[in-house]
Amino acid sequence: MIEGGVEKHCESLYPKLNSDIDITVYRRKLYVKSNGKYEHISFIDLPSTKIKGFETFFHSFIASIDAFFKKPDVVHYHNIGPALFSPIVKVRKIPVILTYHSANYEHEKWGIFARKLLHFSEKVALETADKIIFVNKYQMEKYTENIREKSVYIPNGVNELPRSSNVDFLNKIGVEKERYILSVGRITPEKGFDILIKAYKLAKKDEFKLVIAGGTEFENSYMKELQELSKNENVIFTGYTFGDDLYQLYSHATLYVLASYNEGFPLVLLEAMKYELDVLVSDIPATRLVDLNKEDYFKKGDFKTLSNKITEHLKAPRKRKYNLSRYDWNVIAKEMSLIFCQVAGKKND
Repeated sequence: MIEGGVEKHCESLYPKLNSDIDITVYRRKLYVKSNGKYEHISFIDLPSTKIKGFETFFHSFIASIDAFFKKPDVVHYHNIGPALFSPIVKVRKIPVILTYHSANYEHEKWGIFARKLLHFSEKVALETADKIIFVNKYQMEKYTENIREKSVYIPNGVNELPRSSNVDFLNKIGVEKERYILSVGRITPEKGFDILIKAYKLAKKDEFKLVIAGGTEFENSYMKELQELSKNENVIFTGYTFGDDLYQLYSHATLYVLASYNEGFPLVLLEAMKYELDVLVSDIPATRLVDLNKEDYFKKGDFKTLSNKITEHLKAPRKRKYNLSRYDWNVIAKEMSLIFCQVAGKKND
């Protein structure tokens, strides 16, 4: 599977839903690298492409066609782009649940045509859905009363994550325990990694390296920009990182930085908080969903302020305790299970 917030969301949520709810997950065959085994979850791997801006719509279209013929009790779409095709399943009066993760049209990677299409998809998705789950309550508050009446705010969660005492991956990439700044996420412009690198260079904390863990899907030009920006600096790109390698990065980091321009609800931030890392985050609505201190925020895009805050935070490294009780996947799964059952009960044959 490709690393990303929606994929992590599904992998965390679906296994925890009520065991009497049978789930079929549509996946893109090109990206499937392994098969997990779950009691009440099955997979359908559909052909896909690697054409930027087309593959998601193509996959969602053929998945919707397949669901049309199979006629499940509920179809669950993740985000506004895929839900463009929700009217297909509504023809057979199949109830639709939409989880609204983020306003994709705000992402810089999309051109004018793609953004217009995503705006149109959003309109279709919101009107068609029987129930809408917003992972960001501030996003939900933007819409009309009619949309809010069938919507509910349920945040993303964070799993119990193992602390790793191993350092073999750290040795492999050339960093020492508690001597590096960490940032995790897919390498895309909206994640603000260029801002982070500029801030890191300005901070001149040579004893601390910067580790960016994440891979690219299509954004090779942005990756080249980051590599050029970080030339001759102590910046390490690990690519896609999973399992104990990722646990090592979280377990032994000194500071976690999220420099995003926009997010739906950043799972990686919850993960960093679960590891009790000191954090610095851009001041955007998504990061206001968690309880942080005023000094943990910097204005998005302001690398000079971020640089100063990095310097200050590294003067006195610390571990921190956060209240993450609202972000328990077990609690979230109970809420979602109830919604699935309620929406399925609306079905009208």
